[in-house]
Amino acid sequence: MPADLHIHSNFSDGTESPAELVRLAKAGGLTAIALTDHDIIDGIGAAEEEGSRSKVEVIPGIELTTESPGAEIHILGYFIDYRHPSLTAELTKIQEGRVKRIYKIVKKLRALKIEIDPEEVFALSGSKAPGRPHVARALIKSGAVANFKEAFNRYLDHRSPAYVPHYKLSPEAAIKLIIGAGGIPVFAHPAISNADKLIPQLVDNGLRGLEIYYPGYTPEQIAHYLEVAGQYNLLVTGGSDYHGANSGRDIKLGDLFIPDELMTKLREAKKMTND
Repeated sequence: MPADLHIHSNFSDGTESPAELVRLAKAGGLTAIALTDHDIIDGIGAAEEEGSRSKVEVIPGIELTTESPGAEIHILGYFIDYRHPSLTAELTKIQEGRVKRIYKIVKKLRALKIEIDPEEVFALSGSKAPGRPHVARALIKSGAVANFKEAFNRYLDHRSPAYVPHYKLSPEAAIKLIIGAGGIPVFAHPAISNADKLIPQLVDNGLRGLEIYYPGYTPEQIAHYLEVAGQYNLLVTGGSDYHGANSGRDIKLGDLFIPDELMTKLREAKKMTND
């Protein structure tokens, strides 16, 4: 049962609709996917409907963007009750923060003599969760940069002059939110965050897994995080972090998937939360 547990639609910063993603997953040989849009759950229903038609299991998920001193940490949630009141209320706050963030980024870009209309960014996002990739697309469209890499390196990376931090959701709060919605919290692409020292603290707060199989990870990184997962009795997950065919990322659905036994353990963990 090949599964990809990290996929984004055009409800966040992907380029394809939830239904299109399910069909692409089917064509790529996947039998299960998790839709894990950034800070928004609005695409899950459409993905589930297409999943029923296409015979692809759709796991309701989310990727929450959080900040800890010195690191941006993304927390994935799997098997969430995406209609849970506490989750939807917090997501409304986060989405409002994302909109305000775009205005601040645009203001910084204007100070750098780069003119971008915030309404164009919102139009490109097409949802309630605009982010830096949408700003990057606006920059490319305006001719200010040639590609995503240049947009982030010159302007949008956390070390760059137009960077604006996120709404201040802590990793611990994100974990609590996911657990409260009946989900399983997992540390997304931990090597990117470079915050291994925080893993014990996150485990103490309810972290259940690590995303270990991820595009670009070296065998050494995989071995390291498998050792960490064993040390703290954490679930092992993985996914492509697919953002679409025109997203600037060179990966297709079906290129990366996790073994059946990892999905079995994840389902068993979910069953235990219901017992």
